[in-house]
Amino acid sequence: MKIGILGGSFDPAHKGHLAISKEAKKRFKLEKIIWAVTKKNPLKAKGKTPISKKIKDCKKIIGLNSFIKVKFYENIIKSNKTIDLINHLKKNKNFEIFFLMGADNLINFHKWFKSKLISEKCNIIVFDRHGYKKNSLKSKTFKRLNNKTLTFVEFKKVNISSSQLRKI
Repeated sequence: MKIGILGGSFDPAHKGHLAISKEAKKRFKLEKIIWAVTKKNPLKAKGKTPISKKIKDCKKIIGLNSFIKVKFYENIIKSNKTIDLINHLKKNKNFEIFFLMGADNLINFHKWFKSKLISEKCNIIVFDRHGYKKNSLKSKTFKRLNNKTLTFVEFKKVNISSSQLRKI
């Protein structure tokens, strides 16, 4: 079973998250996409939104798109690290995992905990984001993985971000 994982703080969830989920499902023939909501991104300042509200807001954005499941794994795996989530999901030998991210995240992916191991255990799909393409294509990770386990997807972008929405 091909599954996608879109991890993040979803603070707040928005139509850009939904757009890349739909695009990933279509292009890579994913059967299910998990929105793995975290309390806090390890590389960002702590948000103020409670996890229960984030989950509720994610479900609202998803609407009738039943191929997307919203999950909070931190209580189960006792970690907010991507590699721990992937290891947890890999216990199911039937899963082929596709990790979804925006181009902005690729720029600093090499700083993620055990980033090389993440790229060995799953396919990484990077979605272009307005203003990030140039730097993401010059990133350490792109240069190391290009055309191996990393796919860069250009598509009609939704010019929105959670940080922009928090400023409103």
